[in-house]
Amino acid sequence: MKIRRAQEKDIPKILDLLIQVNLVHHLGRPDIFKQATKYTAQDLRGILADPQRPIFVAADDADEVLGYGFCECQQHVGDQMLTDIRTLYIDDICVDEAARGQHVGTAIFRAIKEYAKQEGFYNITLNVWELNPTARRFYESLGMIPLKTMMETIISD
Repeated sequence: MKIRRAQEKDIPKILDLLIQVNLVHHLGRPDIFKQATKYTAQDLRGILADPQRPIFVAADDADEVLGYGFCECQQHVGDQMLTDIRTLYIDDICVDEAARGQHVGTAIFRAIKEYAKQEGFYNITLNVWELNPTARRFYESLGMIPLKTMMETIISD
């Protein structure tokens, strides 16, 4: 397995993976998540061309995509309260259902961490939905710790 930057040829598989990750969220909170994909093929082409939004993929020996990691470079320059540290935000990591348990996600995360180190980022952040405790345990196993908590109350009749 190798980790590399995503390419346009990877878009069909990335779209398949986006469906898989969305289904986890949709089944967990259908009141919030539609059954859809986060991005279209056109959106992905734009993201691939944006150096501030790197996508990393894990590929097998035949160069078939096993998983991805979407990232965004963030910095709050001139903010009233926040320092202007550079943060690499992981927008999404997904491993194909058929490749889970093979440390693909760990390899993607380590590659993202190495990229962040090489590029001089201060930290890596991400969000984990409470509906996905498996993901939370995975990120904690990689040394991530909670930064903040978002809470809700649903207003019903």
